[in-house]
Amino acid sequence: FQVITGGHYDVDCRLEDPDGIVLYKEMKKQYDSFPFTASRNGTYKFCFSNEISTFTHKTVYFDFQVGEDPPLFPSENRVTALTQMESACVSIHEALKSVIDYQTHFRLREAQGRSRAEDLNTRVAYWSIGEAIILLVVSIGQVFLLKSFFSDKRTTTTRVGS
Repeated sequence: FQVITGGHYDVDCRLEDPDGIVLYKEMKKQYDSFPFTASRNGTYKFCFSNEISTFTHKTVYFDFQVGEDPPLFPSENRVTALTQMESACVSIHEALKSVIDYQTHFRLREAQGRSRAEDLNTRVAYWSIGEAIILLVVSIGQVFLLKSFFSDKRTTTTRVGS
């Protein structure tokens, strides 16, 4: 698993077997992997917890890889060496597995970057709206101030003594 977005990028993770026995428990981890072989049939439960920072929503990527890859050639347990075509197929298969790993890595990085860009876009939009409101208030204030300079103030004078 890997935390893609949110807070300090850490979560708690727990894995339980069908009897409720905890197989894996880690606190405040950004990423981790836990390989294990299921000892019995049943429903295994995993839980990601965000109790530490309940104010921040988090996005977690997790991946299950179930079982071993089936052999490329059913007669792989033979004593003879692989032909040139078979060995080329095996090397291509290994290269494609590494390509899948790279793609997963880059998808996670892209998701993190997209999340940061969307957050920044939201903040810039709110800041721009705030600046526009302030500019509007200052403009209206200046109009009334200038208007008060040029308005005709009627002063009444009274004559004393005559």
